[in-house]
This record gives sequence, C-alpha cells and structure tokens, in this order.
Amino acid sequence: NLIETIHSIQQRQAWMREWLVEDGAEPLAVVGGANQQRNFKSLAQEIRQKLDLEANWAESLVTWEDALQKLRQAIERIGIIVFSNGVVGLNNRRPLDPEEFRGFVLCDPFAPVIFLNDSDTKSARIFTLAHELVHVWLGQDGVFNLENLLPAAEEVERFCNQVAAEFLIPEYKLTQRWEEAAATAKPFHTIARWFKVSPVVAARRALDLELIDRQQFFAFYEQDQAEWKAPKEQGKAKKSGGNFYATQGVRLGRRFSAAIVRAAREGRIQYQEAYRLTGMKGQTFQTYADAVLKRVRDERE
Repeated sequence: NLIETIHSIQQRQAWMREWLVEDGAEPLAVVGGANQQRNFKSLAQEIRQKLDLEANWAESLVTWEDALQKLRQAIERIGIIVFSNGVVGLNNRRPLDPEEFRGFVLCDPFAPVIFLNDSDTKSARIFTLAHELVHVWLGQDGVFNLENLLPAAEEVERFCNQVAAEFLIPEYKLTQRWEEAAATAKPFHTIARWFKVSPVVAARRALDLELIDRQQFFAFYEQDQAEWKAPKEQGKAKKSGGNFYATQGVRLGRRFSAAIVRAAREGRIQYQEAYRLTGMKGQTFQTYADAVLKRVRDERE
C-alpha cells in the first residue's frame, strides 16, 4: 500500500513539475536551503517566519482541525504541495496503516511534495507535517514513522524531530507555562490542547526539556497507546465519511487541484490525463473542477 501510494504521488509530482516549468516558475529557495549544521532553534524560527506564522499561531486556534488546516495552507502558499489520504486511491478497503508510516516527503526544486497518512490522528498529523517540512528545507526525501517517539537512529531524522518540536512547541513557551500545566489533572493533555499536538508529543517535549524523567514519559506513553488501540481492537474505529468532493479537496491539496483543473479547462492536458492523476472521471471530475474554481475565485475576491 505504501509503495503504490508513493508511485501515485510521484506521478502527480512529475506532472506538477512539468506544469510549473512550462508556466515559467522558478526553483524554490527553501528546498535544500538549510543543513544539519544549523542551530535547530534558529531554523524553526526561520521556517515559522517563512510561513508567516507567529510563535503562538496554534494557541490562538480552537481545534486541532483548525491548526492542521492553517499549517497546510501556509505550507502550500510558499509552493510546497501537500497531499493526504487514509486509503490507497479511492479504495476504502485498502487503508494506510499509521503504524507502518505516518507520512513521507519527495523533494524537488520546483514541486516538493509532502504526503500525510490521514488514518493517523489530526494531532499526530500536525507533527508529521512539521517533520516533513524540515526535510524539504534539508532537500532530503524521507518516510516518517517515529517509533515510540524515541530519538531516531539516523542523524537527519533526529534533526528533523528537534526542529519540528521547537517549531510546534517553542522551548521558552513550554518552560514558561510548565507549572501551569503541571498543576492540572492531565498536564500533557493540557499542553497538547495549547499547542495543538498529540499528548504523547507534548510528553516527549517535556522529557527532552528535562521537565519529566524517562520513567514518567514511558508510563504515560504506554497508557496513551493502550487507550488509542482499544477502540481499534473492539472494532470501533471511526469510519470515513462526509462530503466526497470536500474529502477529495483535502486529499489532493489546494495547489495541485487548482493546477490540474486549470490545465484541463484550458485544454493544456487531455481530460483522460486529468482523470488518471486525480482518480476521478466524467461528471465527478467536472463537479470537482467547478468547486475548485469557485474556491479560487472566492479567495481572489
């Protein structure tokens, strides 16, 4: 499932790259614009500034959904394409397992791509998105699956984790508010709610900053994983649903959707090619295209 998903995304990326080059686009300076010798705190700040996000951007939002959407939109505004899906293509019988991978990144100077596994929780996807974003800055491809939230074996993965954690939960902010969080019944859930991350990521950040010890972290981690797996084992996992076209809009991302619809409507690619790249055809694609063009017009107004 992972391999087939990567191949599908590579096809979309290749098309998008060709489209952008033909359209006169310039290579993105952010792709490969940093290296592992950079101070991770300064790089986190640089990324935040490039995305035009304040240090408290997540704290000002109500839900994890709002935070994920805001971060995705900010990333796509600077030219990075974000795809997501919880299944292979449109096949709901082939779910993507977040225990196998949470996301991946395919770097390219014109069309860098981040893919998120939508089978994961929204709060976990936010960390994945931040982690893969650092990969873009380093100009290195990668598949992300942070096992037990322990430091990764590879140096590049450790660096990406450090930057992502600082980007989402700035050290100075957590240390300032630690006593406030520690005074609550569920401190890691409190921190998670503030910064729109998962409680485990919040606990891991507290461990990294030596606010708790390893015994406290692993006790919480094991409890959290047991609670997360229980509904799955009981067959109570949430089923996907909602509006098909809205779901496709999230899966295909804003930049790719706008480009493929524009190319098809302007006659710059055949509709069969658009159908192949989007997984939709006929009236389904036309209805989706109308919705995409309406969104583009509304945003311009």
